[in-house]
Amino acid sequence: MGLILIIPIIISIITTAIIIPQWIKKAKTIKLLWEDQNKNKKLLVAGSGGIAVITGIVLGILVYISINTFYYRTTENTIKLLAVTTSFLILAVIGLIDDLLGWRHGGLSKKFRMMMCLFAAIPLIVINSGVSTVYLPIIGSANIGWVYALAIIPLGIVATATTFNFLAGFNGLEAGQGIIIFTALGIATFITGNTWLTVICAIIIGSLIAFWKYNKYPAKVFPGDVLTYPLGGMIAIIAILGNIEKVAVIFFIPYIIELALKLRGGLKKQSFGKPNKNGGLEMPYKKVYGLEHLAIYLLNKVKKKTREKEVVMIIHALQLVFVLIGLLTLI
Repeated sequence: MGLILIIPIIISIITTAIIIPQWIKKAKTIKLLWEDQNKNKKLLVAGSGGIAVITGIVLGILVYISINTFYYRTTENTIKLLAVTTSFLILAVIGLIDDLLGWRHGGLSKKFRMMMCLFAAIPLIVINSGVSTVYLPIIGSANIGWVYALAIIPLGIVATATTFNFLAGFNGLEAGQGIIIFTALGIATFITGNTWLTVICAIIIGSLIAFWKYNKYPAKVFPGDVLTYPLGGMIAIIAILGNIEKVAVIFFIPYIIELALKLRGGLKKQSFGKPNKNGGLEMPYKKVYGLEHLAIYLLNKVKKKTREKEVVMIIHALQLVFVLIGLLTLI
């Protein structure tokens, strides 16, 4: 990879950094404000800030395509890059619709949301993405052909897109998780020789870092589903195109655990903590219905006051453990 490929990364960072402050002002003007649920005082924060991140990422990818076309004189991965961008934008639109309908009012129904996310798989299906040869117990290696394209690709994208926002609701959590996971995916794709995917990961990381500055505690803006859906979907997309599905599943284990805990509550329990008078967080329910609740429970066992930042740090630490395990499988 040449030094010139730093340009799309810088573009994604600058674009997001410029748009975010303007979006915060606009969100306040149009009353697109959401309550910060983990504070004992009612604070309204700008919503759907992920729009700035999406803009930065898409612009970064387009600049990357132009560098390949006009500088390197190659169109080797152009179709794949355009398919990735299309899927990414489809998920962003679905997320924005869900944001505007409002999660407190139910947003999109779970079934309709999953059905809509299936459309995001179409660009990858039509270009026959990924490697359809898989390893099956007893049988060994087998080419599952169209089953991979019509079942595995849609399943992967829908699953990651609709569950990435399960670990959410705390200042800096979604952006921080995204930075960790896409850094891991960037390393994995570099190790496996898929450097064009490494560039995409770097573009995403750059934009997320610019956003995290405003999303970390105390948050000035929330990402919204307009960001979490495409980020989640992009995890599956990169795994499919890089043929690193097994590693990506290991990276995604915290979300699988979160899904299991959410199912325990019938997918009706919220991830937020319960703020107390001292500014700390308590368990919102008697039982644990998410990793956020587990973190609060454990912290309350050893501390008098559990802070929101500490909950986020514990979840990030857990994510790093599975990232390291996943990367070790590539060595």
